[in-house]
Amino acid sequence: MQKYVIALYIRLSIEDYKYDSLSIENQSLVLHEYAASMPEALNAEITEFIDNGYSGTNFERPQVQKLIEMVRANQIDCIIVKDFSRFGRNSIETGYFIERVFPLFHTRFISISDDFDSSKFKGDTGGMDVAFKYLISEYYSRDMSIKTKSAKYAKMQRGEYQSKICPYGYRKSADGRMEPDPEAAAVVQLIFQLAAEGINATAITRELFRRNIPTPGQYKAAHGNHTHDISRCHGIWSTSTILRILEDERYTGVYVIGKRAVLEVGGNRSRLKDRESWYIIPDHHPAIIEKAVFDTVQASQLRFSQPNKKKRDYPLKGKAFCGCCGHALSRTMQKTSYYHCRHSEADVESRCHKMRLNAAELEQTVFLTLKKQMEAAAPLAPDGTLRVDASVPEHAEYEQQIETLQDGKRTLYERYLMGEIDLNTYKAEKAACDELLLKTKNAYAAVLAQAKQKQDEQARQDSRKEASKAIFDADALTTELAELLIDRVLVYPDKRIEIAYKIQDIFA
Repeated sequence: MQKYVIALYIRLSIEDYKYDSLSIENQSLVLHEYAASMPEALNAEITEFIDNGYSGTNFERPQVQKLIEMVRANQIDCIIVKDFSRFGRNSIETGYFIERVFPLFHTRFISISDDFDSSKFKGDTGGMDVAFKYLISEYYSRDMSIKTKSAKYAKMQRGEYQSKICPYGYRKSADGRMEPDPEAAAVVQLIFQLAAEGINATAITRELFRRNIPTPGQYKAAHGNHTHDISRCHGIWSTSTILRILEDERYTGVYVIGKRAVLEVGGNRSRLKDRESWYIIPDHHPAIIEKAVFDTVQASQLRFSQPNKKKRDYPLKGKAFCGCCGHALSRTMQKTSYYHCRHSEADVESRCHKMRLNAAELEQTVFLTLKKQMEAAAPLAPDGTLRVDASVPEHAEYEQQIETLQDGKRTLYERYLMGEIDLNTYKAEKAACDELLLKTKNAYAAVLAQAKQKQDEQARQDSRKEASKAIFDADALTTELAELLIDRVLVYPDKRIEIAYKIQDIFA
């Protein structure tokens, strides 16, 4: 028996903690009270979705993503929020979901404080009032971002601001300042000592592995900080980590902040600013490395700059991974190119140590595997398969019946409140209406499921048709073909490969 599902969405950002009215408890109370007053609540399943500590400027929030996925799976009948800004402060994205996505899946959207109920507009979007509320929420977020940034920059200029996270080799003291972490600081000193002796970053990673020195991620995990994924490092340092440490002048006691600027308010993309725009604070904290040693290392490190370097492109770029350690394979760009595993160079006992595979041979093997699997699958007719008719003419009829029954329930309740019918009559007629409404909804759900099944089958056939044409039109593996079909390719030292496809059942 399918119930009417009401989703209560609650969002609380870091800036909202100062307002009691926006607390999770307050939002939950308001939403539950509103939901309980709805006629649909008599036979409803009410579920909460809470994003605690997330900004509303984008939709990269776990619970809102889960909610949207359930909407697309036709599992949500109604969404209730306290106001538009709780759902999102980006006017374009918020409007897209409320005006395009939710109506497509017949999901009702209610914003209590804005007095907005999508069921009242019957296809309209709420007009200018709603559009202005979207924009007000977005501009409020922009204003808050600018004010917060201004306050932070003022602290930077006074030398008061520092990140909550210390670089490897430091830790927070009792007063919140940075101080050397003796164990990690000794490793940083060793790295600089080796570099000052002319040893390059790759050789340094081998020496650290030989001495069994844990990577920064492993060291943090051993001390209770499990924010880094260390499942694939196997105790091997990366050359990029070594180079970052060697270039970090914070180890000389200088604090550098404000090196990057975000490209858009509320976004994650950023750019490196000119050094003149950085905030550089000398003698900010105890030094681990002497300035003379740091300068010696900077002078000895070879750095290559290729401003006009052409973008390297090849079919398995970003898709070829080592089957032993899981790291991405590097590809040499030579007359005879090879894929090789750089991560395991420090570990001579590793199965993938110095693994090298001819690039042309690997790409051809992948292409032939794709072609053979497509040939083994049920072949498509040259003119393509017949399209599945995914249209269901009963949609409008069922929707009209459900709307009529719901209107009837409201009218029945109003008649009872006006004293036109007694309680027993109301209960009996309401029970009959509920039973009919439930049957109609179940029938409608079955029709929707059938339509979804047909759409999925058609999508699968279209994907197979596109893949088949791409494979048989090609003479070799191309970037376009790899992008269309391949998620990743696991490569093993014995030249065995495993292909993970983007569309799992494409060769079924």
